[in-house]
Amino acid sequence: VHGTSHETCPSDVPCSRLNAECLTCDFNYTCVYGEELTVMCHPKQAINCIDRSGSFERKMVCRYCYQTATSEHTCDHNSTCQVNSAPRQRYIATCNVRPDVLCLGRRQFHKNLLCNWTKGYSWWTALVLSIVLGGFGADRFYLGMWQEGIGKLFSFGGLGVWTLVDVVLVAAGYLGPADGSLYIS
Repeated sequence: VHGTSHETCPSDVPCSRLNAECLTCDFNYTCVYGEELTVMCHPKQAINCIDRSGSFERKMVCRYCYQTATSEHTCDHNSTCQVNSAPRQRYIATCNVRPDVLCLGRRQFHKNLLCNWTKGYSWWTALVLSIVLGGFGADRFYLGMWQEGIGKLFSFGGLGVWTLVDVVLVAAGYLGPADGSLYIS
């Protein structure tokens, strides 16, 4: 496995309980995708574990690492791409398979993901602020649009017109955080 350090492998544990990155397994690359199979594994060289008696069996699902479920790998996140653009932007993430998952191929891979990040702004909070304190620009201040917030504050919400428009814009999801992030779920 590329880039794997033996320092992450525990010592003083039974060899059969080692993580996948600490093992060398005899994979069947001609297996049927999705099939559950048993492979023979043994600890890599220089791995110290209890009962180094040789090989042992491990169960796995036949698939390459890039085909693992989203819950079986972690990917880096990009918080600089624009989530509000149309069509939605994508970015190339570097993903790593969880240590306990056996899979074929490289354990680190690239994945094309939708730009999807948040800074903690709540849609409900923005809507309530828009309805209750919209005349004072509280919704705009909350969303990081302080210039528009000052304008609403000194015009008393455009004498109510700007407030009503903002309630509709927030409710429809058209008005979002100024930093380009998404609302939290």
